[in-house]
Amino acid sequence: MSSKKLNVKYSVLLPIVLFVTIFLWAVPTSFFGIDGLTAVQQRVIAIFAFAALMWIFEIIPNWTTSLVVIALTLLTVSNKGLGFICKPEYGQLVDYKQLMAAFADPVVMLFMGGFVLAIVAEEYGLDVTMARVLLKPFGTNPKTVLLGFLIVISVFSMFMSNTATAAMMLAFLAPVLSVLPNDDRGKIGLSLAIPVAANLGGIGTPIGTPPNATAVRFLADAGYDISFMTWMEHMIPFVIIMIVFAWFLLQVFFPFKAKSVVLEIPENKHRKDWKSTVVWIVFIGTILLWMTEQIHKVNSNVVALIPLAVLTALGIFTKDNIKEINWSVLWLVAGGFALGTSLQGTGLAKVLIEAIPFGSMSVVLVLVIAGLVCYFLSNFISNSATAALLIPILIVVATGMADPAAANNVSFLALGGARAMIVFIAICASIAMCFPISTPPNAIAASTGLVNTKDMAKVGIIIGVVGFLFGFFWVTKLFPFAS
Repeated sequence: MSSKKLNVKYSVLLPIVLFVTIFLWAVPTSFFGIDGLTAVQQRVIAIFAFAALMWIFEIIPNWTTSLVVIALTLLTVSNKGLGFICKPEYGQLVDYKQLMAAFADPVVMLFMGGFVLAIVAEEYGLDVTMARVLLKPFGTNPKTVLLGFLIVISVFSMFMSNTATAAMMLAFLAPVLSVLPNDDRGKIGLSLAIPVAANLGGIGTPIGTPPNATAVRFLADAGYDISFMTWMEHMIPFVIIMIVFAWFLLQVFFPFKAKSVVLEIPENKHRKDWKSTVVWIVFIGTILLWMTEQIHKVNSNVVALIPLAVLTALGIFTKDNIKEINWSVLWLVAGGFALGTSLQGTGLAKVLIEAIPFGSMSVVLVLVIAGLVCYFLSNFISNSATAALLIPILIVVATGMADPAAANNVSFLALGGARAMIVFIAICASIAMCFPISTPPNAIAASTGLVNTKDMAKVGIIIGVVGFLFGFFWVTKLFPFAS
């Protein structure tokens, strides 16, 4: 990085970040206009702003920002923080063990399993072999290879965990990146294809992502059933259109320099010993377990530890290989989880949502405000947690609006009713992908070392805006669920 850029970051951007953080920390709680806001919750708002600005400007590496966030939350909003400010009378404090547990969150373990698979796949040539098989139908043109990645990832993501899909595809991406020139911006587009396709693809089925399952469950409890096939009939066309849009968008921002992508397996990776056989069995077995989670009920995060256990026990994955795990990405993700824990543990997320008077708004405004809140929160806390917070409240609002006696009943039903509202919220949770900590697939894209936060935010915001507007009209006007 040039000294000029460093000077700008430290002399201009860092003071701005510190000023905003201190201002939000120091002003009276009444400044925010939120009833019942506590001093502890106000500190979380300040830390939240600090983290967001530091991640956007990348004044220091993103993973170090995450470590600073964890340290700040432990010191200022936990039950084992600084004694003179961490008192119960200042608001609900977070159990410090929950914050420190961010380093060993189940999703972090899934990341670790994904990195292990990628490392052994590269060492034994599985990555090239399987990438060639998956991408063969798409030829050697880099543009169609990009489309191939988007399609393959989105399809996998419809039936297995987005994170597991992204972790698996990281192994297949490496050989493609290696044959492209170092200065080829198409590499960035290929890296971003992982989170874009994983997040969008998950919208296609009720099991594709937790917010979908949450939406279906709460709708069923309220008497608004949506079958598996009905969801797919409505949402897969939406996914296809968004994937095609993302394909064009990535090509515009990150054009390819290379004319072809030809994958060759290096001679030193043509192994046929017992270790190679075991690696193949473990790799394919892990993917099958990820894909069949609905059958055997073993969580994908638990499955991710199986290859680590088996391969280390057999001496295939050694202490030298452990050094190859991208620990900075694991710490980056941990910081995001700690921030999410603070938002929820202090009650701030709930307070923010409940402060919005949904009951007194027009139908369109309810959908728009709820969607924006969901999108915003999902960029910083897990989309599952956001959906779990918002959907129960909105189900009550939707039930009230659907009442024949309600003044806005006709306009609400004309916009698709409760089904449209809750499905739209699930969409908003999935299209939030602005930062490396927004979703695990985003962090996996960041692990390639090719994607900076500005590029990710640029693509994420555009897909978010288009997905928000298109999703709103899709579920309310273009292809509404039966009321």
